[in-house]
Amino acid sequence: MSFSRRDWLRGTIGSAAWAAIAAAQEHARQSIQQPNTAQFGFLDASAAADLTVITELILPSDDGPGAKEAGIVFFIDRALTTFDSDQQESYRTGFLELNRNRTKLFRESKDAASLSHEQQIELLQSFEKSDFFELIRTHTVLGFLGNPSYGGNRGMVGWKYIGFENRMSWRPPFGYYDAEVK
Repeated sequence: MSFSRRDWLRGTIGSAAWAAIAAAQEHARQSIQQPNTAQFGFLDASAAADLTVITELILPSDDGPGAKEAGIVFFIDRALTTFDSDQQESYRTGFLELNRNRTKLFRESKDAASLSHEQQIELLQSFEKSDFFELIRTHTVLGFLGNPSYGGNRGMVGWKYIGFENRMSWRPPFGYYDAEVK
């Protein structure tokens, strides 16, 4: 009896894995097609609002598309419910630290979104040397430049901004460095 690759794949990946993969792909597809109706899986409304402020400070929309246009918050939420779910606790404790800093710096504030731009920058500076900030910054860049199927880089704004062409295959010349090669 011989097994094909297809038989081997069916045997090694259980039906639960296929369902999770299909659900993740469907969620990402819906998030891209209907960005204003996307549901969060990990973030609550308050955390999403604070994260929006932070990601927009990291990648502002001043000289081109930024975190807002790329849907970075949706990418991070998707990452935390799928491939980067081991970082959920880092986000939980990070948001607690962020809110402690906010309350300490601005007693009357309710959330990061209610602060002025200058206050938001001061808040960001209060934890920019932390592991939490580094994690958010990494997720922001990944969400801006990653494949849109993961929930970020909406409308391929990140790829367009850096001049990346999304093609299935490439033929020489690949770039300026070998343009003269025939």
